[in-house]
Amino acid sequence: MSDITVLAAAARERVGKGSAREARRQNKIPAVIYGDKKAPASITIEQKVLVRHLQTGGFFNTLFDIELDGKLNRVLPRDVQLHPVTDIPEHVDFLRVTSTTRISVEVPVEFLNEDESPGLKTGGVLNVVRYNVEVSCTPDLIPTSLVLDLAGTEIGDSLHISAVNLPEGVTPTITDRDFTIATIAAPTVVKEEETVSDEEADTEVTEGESVSAEGEEEAEEGDDN
Repeated sequence: MSDITVLAAAARERVGKGSAREARRQNKIPAVIYGDKKAPASITIEQKVLVRHLQTGGFFNTLFDIELDGKLNRVLPRDVQLHPVTDIPEHVDFLRVTSTTRISVEVPVEFLNEDESPGLKTGGVLNVVRYNVEVSCTPDLIPTSLVLDLAGTEIGDSLHISAVNLPEGVTPTITDRDFTIATIAAPTVVKEEETVSDEEADTEVTEGESVSAEGEEEAEEGDDN
């Protein structure tokens, strides 16, 4: 497991909407630490620090040590409320965890060796069904990603969770089926081009018929004269 990032926090003496608004005016984000059978702790974290971690990705499967009153609290982010217009975080929920806490967390799927897939080389398309997979594990075993190897895959192949080499102690939360993560789909561009060509041909025929009809009408008028 990589080094745990430490987040400095300050205790909030007051709670409520007024206190939260005041914290935001000072460029601090209200947050709460809960869980592990302890009383919730209301805190604030510097906005720029929190935004930086949110923008790096993988925020919800990253462990942090929140430093509060000289003590470290090992936590996992569980929820972030964003401003509806600016997308700036307005509140964060952190769950206290221990080395034995079993948690459910979503982990991104990573695809390797796309250039070694015959199906993709011949025009097939990687159709991703699940970009993230929820797994159950202890905090020290949270994977950074779940890897799927595409080498040797053909058009029509389906890649299931059973194809992922999960670390020991990590299990998917869906256990009743071997669910699909991605498929190698057949290309559709050729069919679309054929459809367009057919439509153009129909248009040309219709225009040709119109021209012929006009020619016949002109010929009939000439005969009448």
